[in-house]
Amino acid sequence: MLRIAVQSKGRLYEDTMNLLKETGIKINSARRTLLVQSSNFPIEVLYLRDDDIPECVASGVADIGIVGENEFVERGEDANIVKRLGFSKCRISLAIPNAVDYSGVKWFDGKKIATSYPNILRKFMNENDINIDIHVIQGSVEIAPGIGLSDGIFDIVSSGSTLVSNNLREVEVVMNSEALLIGNKELTAEKQAILDEFLFRIQSVLVADDKKYVLMNAPTDKVKEIISVLPGIKSPTVMPLATEGWSSIHTVLDQKHFWEIVGQLKALGAEGILVLPIEKMIL
Repeated sequence: MLRIAVQSKGRLYEDTMNLLKETGIKINSARRTLLVQSSNFPIEVLYLRDDDIPECVASGVADIGIVGENEFVERGEDANIVKRLGFSKCRISLAIPNAVDYSGVKWFDGKKIATSYPNILRKFMNENDINIDIHVIQGSVEIAPGIGLSDGIFDIVSSGSTLVSNNLREVEVVMNSEALLIGNKELTAEKQAILDEFLFRIQSVLVADDKKYVLMNAPTDKVKEIISVLPGIKSPTVMPLATEGWSSIHTVLDQKHFWEIVGQLKALGAEGILVLPIEKMIL
């Protein structure tokens, strides 16, 4: 049995549970107890605060965990980064009141900064030879300048709407963050085998993300030209149609690539272009 620590609430919780669902692992989400076992895979989910996950994985209380890179770096626990998951992306940035005239990072010298990430902030400031007064706050960091607690803040930024609503602006991005799958450094062979299967499923889900299965009909004499503009995974499938002189072309594309080349496909005579979502891809 493999134990995975996940955030008990918030956006990362939602993204993590969606990933488990996509990998075919059934978890009874209605049972919001501390520890819930899957009904169809040898894994159990331990629900924790996000800042407790790195320590629990490093100490072996959990075998693996899904946590934001920001929390993993801040805690500095001795665990492996098993895989970058590519979701729950954000950045950790310095922000100041809109009315302040910002002249560069040296502006922060001698200032008081409110944050929930003192270790990351201290490292950044030391690298830039800047002395600051760090005021540690857990939650609602963005209100600190408005009530006179600090000159600026160092916090997570996603859309930036929270900064706008508090009359703040982002001036320095210190690090980018995404969800990480982290692991204990001393897994047994049995647990490693379960983790390998879990990773195989995750990879099959992630590789299909933003991929589309594209089918189109085209004049047979234009097939080679159409194939030349298709950035597919491998050579596309080409099959003759019942109508003489016409063929069906099947391929897999990144969604962004499809919109880049759709005009070229139509100009080359492609018709009946069908774009379908892909749930999983086994490479």
